[in-house]
Amino acid sequence: MQFTRKGLKDDGFFGFRPLKDLDAMRVPRGTGIFVVMAPDAFQPEFLKKSTAGVFKKKDPSLPEQDLRAAWLDTATVLYLGKAGPGSKGNRGLRRQIQEFLDFGHGKPPGHWDGRLIWQLRDAGTLLVAWKEMAADALNQAEADYHTGFVGEYGKLPYANLVRGRTKS
Repeated sequence: MQFTRKGLKDDGFFGFRPLKDLDAMRVPRGTGIFVVMAPDAFQPEFLKKSTAGVFKKKDPSLPEQDLRAAWLDTATVLYLGKAGPGSKGNRGLRRQIQEFLDFGHGKPPGHWDGRLIWQLRDAGTLLVAWKEMAADALNQAEADYHTGFVGEYGKLPYANLVRGRTKS
């Protein structure tokens, strides 16, 4: 698997829309995997304070040295997450991505996965792409993508603080 736009397209990902222009109604409702990636020639500028919402009374901002340590100059994929069906079966890609966008606009989240994205200036220019897949394949797929990324780059994508794992 190549973690490039072409590699992701070849692997079945669609979308590749800037976060600032994304119409969530065009995102499929099904379960799947999604990525946030840097457009060509993106140069990171780190904000002192995240634009993301507060989670359980905790500020999502990290010190700049932590952000720099997480950054990979050679990688375009910045975050790789999953969108499951939820306990009531009404979640999926559309809702997960919309909540991710809302989180970046300061709304309180139900979790704070990918929060480092919202400490980048010009985060709205980042691209989001998705791949629908069956709910029972998500945990393994996320773990496999993370393993492949770590194998290629030596660590997780910039905004992934926790490695995906299969549930046994």
